[in-house]
Amino acid sequence: MHAVDDVSFSLRKGETLGIVGESGCGKSTLARVLLRLIQPTSGKIYLDGVDLSTLTPRNLRAKRKEMQMVFQDAYASLDSRQKIGNIIAEPLVVHRIGNRKTRRERVAKLLNMVGLEPDAANRYPHEFSGGQRQRIGIARAISLEPKLVVADEPVSALDVSIQSQVLNLLVDLRQQLDLSYIFISHDLAVVEHICDTIAVMYLGEIVEMTDGQTLFAAPKHPYTQALMSAIPRPDPKRRGNPRIVLQGDIPNPENPPSGCRFHTRCPKVMAHCKTQKPEQHVFEQSGTPHLVRCHLYD
Repeated sequence: MHAVDDVSFSLRKGETLGIVGESGCGKSTLARVLLRLIQPTSGKIYLDGVDLSTLTPRNLRAKRKEMQMVFQDAYASLDSRQKIGNIIAEPLVVHRIGNRKTRRERVAKLLNMVGLEPDAANRYPHEFSGGQRQRIGIARAISLEPKLVVADEPVSALDVSIQSQVLNLLVDLRQQLDLSYIFISHDLAVVEHICDTIAVMYLGEIVEMTDGQTLFAAPKHPYTQALMSAIPRPDPKRRGNPRIVLQGDIPNPENPPSGCRFHTRCPKVMAHCKTQKPEQHVFEQSGTPHLVRCHLYD
């Protein structure tokens, strides 16, 4: 099974790339492949010019200081038997950074940066709320001062009010620490709030990618248009485009459809969509590239 197939993009320093799509489209697999938590079968992954896919385990371990991950399930990603101070300090211990005193000081500083009191270091994960546990996960991710943070649906399990607090925290940390984010989500409103560039995935492929403002103003791919039409509008008097309802579920990735992978659900399907794989088309708007993979623009 090819969970991720022919995916290519670049991320500039200090930028946030959003990856959106339905559950099962390959977003989380892509995140794990980028960090070499899953070994890719082919392709290249470059971080600051270094190809991660060719590094030995020892060299990869040293490179992990520059790339960290925030997981979707904050509780499952924290060791329930360890105190918070030990959890946050563990990356420092693994990479032999500082001594016990400097690590304690670093943990207290990190807790303050994510909005928690220093005495939280002496408590266990079950003593915190979901939003607080996600803050702890973020503190652990930034403990090594990485260049890249991959956030895999970090707010999807949180209440709406807590979501905004965590998102604002991520934005503040990006500015303070000059971080680059790859932000994975299925919530378009969240992605619009935090991301500079947005890539839309369907069945392991990126079907459209451009900056957030352009994507929300003029989506080109039929799948993206369907996603945009599903965004709830808080004001019933504001009438947007009619809702596009897609029929069926994502096909089995073990046996993907021939031609365009979206043709089984596309409301604009044509005969050659079923047999020919669409090429990637690039449009320029105000100097911003807009990538679309669809036969409508042949």
